[in-house]
Amino acid sequence: MDAETKRQLKREAKERKRAEKAARRAAKRAGRKQSVLLQEFWNLPNMLTVGRILVIPLFVWFTYDADPWYSLMAAMLYVVASVTDIIDGYLARKWNLVTVTGKFLDPLADKLIVMAALVMMVKLGRIPAWITIVLLARELIVNGLRQIAASEGLVIAAGQEGKWKTSLQLVGIIALCTHYTHVLDFGVWRGPVNFNTVGRVCIYASAVFSVISMVNYFRAFFRVLEGRGAAAASPAGGAPGQA
Repeated sequence: MDAETKRQLKREAKERKRAEKAARRAAKRAGRKQSVLLQEFWNLPNMLTVGRILVIPLFVWFTYDADPWYSLMAAMLYVVASVTDIIDGYLARKWNLVTVTGKFLDPLADKLIVMAALVMMVKLGRIPAWITIVLLARELIVNGLRQIAASEGLVIAAGQEGKWKTSLQLVGIIALCTHYTHVLDFGVWRGPVNFNTVGRVCIYASAVFSVISMVNYFRAFFRVLEGRGAAAASPAGGAPGQA
């Protein structure tokens, strides 16, 4: 056997080994199960939530220009994002698709678009910076407290003040995005509406309810802790020999 034939046989042997290794890797990938989180991710409610996150740059772009048309488009986009928030929650409950991924993404999407809107309103001079600081600080504080409560196995129901805060903040941000004065016709009344004034009033009111709900949340948290401590301290039953 000449040298050229030997080199050819070696090359063929190397190629066979590479092909066998590639086949083994492909077989492992085919047999590997998809992670649970990845399986949970691909459903319609989660896709709607991801869509809310993806429209944030477009929303910021609309608000950045600040002319009447783009301001109206930003407001409409925020309305669409708010509607999809309701829809994805409804579908997740109806179709039993409440997942760990969804529990993480849904509040994240809400906080991101609210934060983007408030920061842009400050940049455009439509609301003062301090009101945004109050609203965002409240969210951080309450979320931190919720995490502590969850780690301790405590369940604290949201109060009515928090619902008012959310509703007023939603209306306020939409009105602030619209900003300009537009003529509205409600049938029984027709006239100009200064959306910036409406938005500022709603945002200020939401800040008041934000602080109230935060205080009430702390009170509820400490009441639950006291109740659990009292239950742990009390004896499970009477002493032996007593009725």
